[in-house]
Amino acid sequence: MQIRIPRRWAAATAAAAVLLAGAGTWTAVASDDDAAPRREDRVLEMPGARIDTSFFTSGPDDARRPAVLLGHGFGGTKEDVRAQAEKLARNGYAVLTWSARGFGASTGRIGLNDPDFEVKDVSRLIDWLAKRPEVRLDRAGDPRVGVSGVSYGGAVSLLAAGYDARVDAIAPQITYWNLADAFFPDGVFKKLWAGIFFTTGTVASSDRPPGRAPGEGDQPPGRAPGQDEAPAGGGDGAAPARGGAAAAAGRQTVPTAACGRFQDALCAMYERVAVTGEPDAAARALLEARSPSAVGDRIKVPTLVVQGQSDSLFPLSHADRIAGAVRANGAPVAVDWIAGGHDGGDRETERVQARIGSWFDRYLKDDKGADTGPAFRVSRSGGVDTTDGRARLRGATGDSYPGLRAGDRAIALTGRPQSFRNPAGATPPAISAVPGLGGGLAQLSSLGVGLSLDFPGQHARFESRPLTAPLRITGSPTVRVTVTSGTGEAVLFAKVYDVGPDGRRQVLPAQLVAPARVGGAGKGRTVELTLPAIDHEVEAGHRLRLVLAATDLGHASPAAPATYTVAVAGPLSVPTAPGVRTEGSGLPWWVWGMPAAGVLIAAALLLTARRRTTAPAPDPDLADVPLQITGLTKKYAKSADRYAVRDLSFRVEKGQVLGLLGPNGAGKTTTLRMLMGLISPDGGEIRVFGHAIRPGAPVLSRVGAFVEGAGFLPHLSGRENLELYWGATGRPAADAHLDEALEIAGLGDALARAVRTYSQGMRQRLAIAQAMLGLPDLLILDEPTNGLDPPQIREMRDVMIRYAAGGRTVIVSSHLLSEVEQTCTHLVVMDRGRLVQAGPVAEITGAGDTLLVTTAGDVPEPLIDKVGALPGIGSVVRTDGGLLVRLDGATATGLIAELVRLDVPVTGVGPHRRLEDAFLTLIGGASA
Repeated sequence: MQIRIPRRWAAATAAAAVLLAGAGTWTAVASDDDAAPRREDRVLEMPGARIDTSFFTSGPDDARRPAVLLGHGFGGTKEDVRAQAEKLARNGYAVLTWSARGFGASTGRIGLNDPDFEVKDVSRLIDWLAKRPEVRLDRAGDPRVGVSGVSYGGAVSLLAAGYDARVDAIAPQITYWNLADAFFPDGVFKKLWAGIFFTTGTVASSDRPPGRAPGEGDQPPGRAPGQDEAPAGGGDGAAPARGGAAAAAGRQTVPTAACGRFQDALCAMYERVAVTGEPDAAARALLEARSPSAVGDRIKVPTLVVQGQSDSLFPLSHADRIAGAVRANGAPVAVDWIAGGHDGGDRETERVQARIGSWFDRYLKDDKGADTGPAFRVSRSGGVDTTDGRARLRGATGDSYPGLRAGDRAIALTGRPQSFRNPAGATPPAISAVPGLGGGLAQLSSLGVGLSLDFPGQHARFESRPLTAPLRITGSPTVRVTVTSGTGEAVLFAKVYDVGPDGRRQVLPAQLVAPARVGGAGKGRTVELTLPAIDHEVEAGHRLRLVLAATDLGHASPAAPATYTVAVAGPLSVPTAPGVRTEGSGLPWWVWGMPAAGVLIAAALLLTARRRTTAPAPDPDLADVPLQITGLTKKYAKSADRYAVRDLSFRVEKGQVLGLLGPNGAGKTTTLRMLMGLISPDGGEIRVFGHAIRPGAPVLSRVGAFVEGAGFLPHLSGRENLELYWGATGRPAADAHLDEALEIAGLGDALARAVRTYSQGMRQRLAIAQAMLGLPDLLILDEPTNGLDPPQIREMRDVMIRYAAGGRTVIVSSHLLSEVEQTCTHLVVMDRGRLVQAGPVAEITGAGDTLLVTTAGDVPEPLIDKVGALPGIGSVVRTDGGLLVRLDGATATGLIAELVRLDVPVTGVGPHRRLEDAFLTLIGGASA
């Protein structure tokens, strides 16, 4: 977005357009910033563990309000949900967060939400809430309470609702229904995800007291180390644990080594399955007993299910089962498919948390006017949201949840029966999702880039004819195939590709694959395969390609070689969910409503013009100063006790690239919006080149801005989009300096292509070019590298540096500290609306007395000893990639000369303290 406001009445035009109380130790954490809710940190004693908790409230002490429990993801701690807890507290809830057993400062063994431990911990936390004077009660011992969490924390919200009748509403996010199905889908071991999951839990926590071995002191009294924890009594209202003989058998002690904080039975189960490559009945029984599915018939509370489309760990099928069970129990349920997931992508945090807040408003506060959203929503990429100009995501909604098979359409597949091999050792494996690469692969697939790999001779493929019209797949495709195996059993990995017109470019939607173990296939067996649930549009002229592969990198395949023969036994059945409509496809109310509202707003502005104060006169002493902010303050109407920005002052000079840093909620975006005249401050002043900023101030024509993305028409080329945008400003075409802006952005020949073919990085650069039209003297960029891969981030960095090199000024807000350190010349660090520090990057990071010496290879110990014995050297410690040298009188120049003399293979020398260290120190100090 770039602001161009040449006319007098532009402002009017813009307006139109946690156990029992006292059972643990506690510390009250008070803040001197009245914007932050009150917080109490407590360590609660549980049978076999000490649970670290935080309790947040805001508003009058004597008011009773509903409570919310927030659980964290696996490997995380209570701090991961602090921001959401504070937001809910400000909105009238009493919020309790905790670190689950085995994580953070909490002790105990990890039981993967064992009903006898982690789930009963939640019931004890509800007991504690029931004794707090701030919490609303439905009856004695029964607080009004909701539970939410992500992944591991999402599952415990479901389990809490199943085991404790006092839970009133839940909002699980990107979580599982049956953990056995997640790790052993259709009897195939999901080895990479399981390895990451279990390795995370076997690492001893840094929070464990010094000198204590893993597991020591974590058992209940009377239990010896190495034994599993004994079941503990539940809290008030807790139902007895379920799981039967299988669950009890799963908790038998099995001595193993290096289990870290995992219960021994879980550790033994994982090691057994990881060695054999095949899950057994005992493994399934153990995980199923700890899954929400074990108490599915008990979950009878309003449930908002948020699940990720980019998720090969807990795919959309888990959300489908959650919704089906809750609906069958007669409780309200809504399903929201977000763009991101465990494989990365956009988690849509702000939107999702707002919807969870509304869900709890409706079912905890009994606010019947709260908008809980549609019964079903799915986020889709592409297109333009014309309400705010965004071109990233738009929602599609349905009045009811369609499930995964609604509107099935038969797509004929061609191809003769095909034979292929499962290679010895199952190597090399085909590639689909790769846990650990973040959102790279899954996100790229949504942009039309395919990175999947199937090796010749290890798969069969069947194709449809080119589609004559676009096809939106929403749900799980199915297909019947006949499988024959020389060993009598086959392990297959089914996937459906979107294949371009040339037949070569193929995209695997969300990088998802469906494993299947087919037994009794010695003489051929016909089975129906259910493919991963997706939401994906196939363009006209494209084909669908069914691939059945013998291997997959993320899963375990038989090590023995085998030959498989497969043939399709029917069409590919594709769900289309006809009741789901993309937002904006009809005629929204604002098409006719906004012009009328605009007339009324403009009239109101004109009528009140006389009462408005006249803008201060320009300050000639600041005519060459791009930006000076003095005492800037802003408090939003619905947050009377919270400042978004408070007493903020800093100055930006010509030629600077200024980094605006701060954690979420620091006030960065509010500051930028006030700078652009989009909202008005409550106090203080902003001057751009000496002119005070007011809505519609003429000086804003010298400001270009890119905030939260830009909207483009997908069918037009990049150049056409820019020309159309500039034409809408009403300024002469010659003033656009289009070629100069495009040269800085570096889009090249891509300008002639339709924007719908652009990658994320190209769209970002086109948005930057749009902000640079007219070569504004002050360029404001909010998260310009959001969603880009490393090469694209580097290109964006070069764009900003080139732009400022011409004597202009760039202000960039970003969370990527390494990029800010390489790009920016100066920094402004904010926290909770206040200025923490401002100045040159080098000044804030500081030179320090410790240098990082990177080397071409490992330095032998004798040589390290020689370096440590040099005059003026305090100490030398080996570190990853080199040495940490603490200077005690020596200079960096002298150290380099001595290292060269000693033949140390030096590749670089620099300060050890990075911007990340400085930033965390500043924010930590500001928050103390």
